[in-house]
Amino acid sequence: MARVTLDRVRKVYPNGFEAVKPCSFEIEDGEFLVLVGPSGCGKSTLLRMVAGLEDITDGTLTIGGREVNTVDPANRDIAMVFQNYALYPHMTVRRNIAYGLKNRGTSKDQIAAKVDEAARMLNLTEYLDRKPSQLSGGQRQRVAMGRAIVRNPALFLFDEPLSNLDAKLRNQMRIEIKALQRRLGVTSIYVTHDQVEAMTMADRIIVLNGGVIEQIGTPAEIYHSPASTFVASFMGAPPMNLIEATSDDAAVRLADGTTVMQTPTGRSGPITVGIRPEDVRVGQGSATFDVALVEELGAHRLLHGSVSGQPFTAHVLKESDVTAGTHRIDLPVDALALFDADTGMRL
Repeated sequence: MARVTLDRVRKVYPNGFEAVKPCSFEIEDGEFLVLVGPSGCGKSTLLRMVAGLEDITDGTLTIGGREVNTVDPANRDIAMVFQNYALYPHMTVRRNIAYGLKNRGTSKDQIAAKVDEAARMLNLTEYLDRKPSQLSGGQRQRVAMGRAIVRNPALFLFDEPLSNLDAKLRNQMRIEIKALQRRLGVTSIYVTHDQVEAMTMADRIIVLNGGVIEQIGTPAEIYHSPASTFVASFMGAPPMNLIEATSDDAAVRLADGTTVMQTPTGRSGPITVGIRPEDVRVGQGSATFDVALVEELGAHRLLHGSVSGQPFTAHVLKESDVTAGTHRIDLPVDALALFDADTGMRL
């Protein structure tokens, strides 16, 4: 296991494009850290720099107290699990898992013991003599993980490992990966664009946007206290409602004149008000919610429409009998988040 430290690490390509702006953070020994953000935000580039597959333009990367900026990937004591499994199609599961150990000159007895142990851990014992083409997507991903486990690395790197699986398998595999990491206690960095994966798997999350770290925190911190409108709109399914409003010395008001907060904010002018769909109270309050669509999701319902002329979503329990039309809603003050209308940063 290892602690990983990035000190003002930056990536600039020869054409001048700055894929990752200077960033600093530390990953604790045994921690499961998730890098999340939209396509092109720099998360995979950051992971590849840790792996040694991309050169670091500036800054320092240390793994287990050792600076590794110029250390070859093979000597960083890491194991990487890729999106496309990267299995050898002509080899059996047993040989795929053993491949890295064989290249390192590990004895046959040790290889056999490690492969059997990994196979038991991943429920692959009965598939050891099959080829990858005879396995399901989930089983292939387990083989890729088995190949990483047998090396007993100090650091696991996962590059969107579940994106090729269907929804049901993704749910199953994310539980298995998290349980496995807990059991092994290996420091892990996991890249995904799926905020549900990030929320359910991470000890801590780093939200990236345009090569910049928007926020670092636990899933609860990221969800309940987003640092910016980007984080608020990216994390959550459905995302936080963001409504344009105006602040003065006395109150915060929506465009239609509805007062949502009678506490001074210390600033005057445009402001953005945020509230999570589940915090909205439907059937009471001073704001008007024009519901255009009721989305039935079994255990609950989502109401989609507009408030003060802006898109808005509310979450209600399955027992609710709310239908399309105009309804009164309450936006509890203690559930509101206020953001700077210009910068998008939380006030």
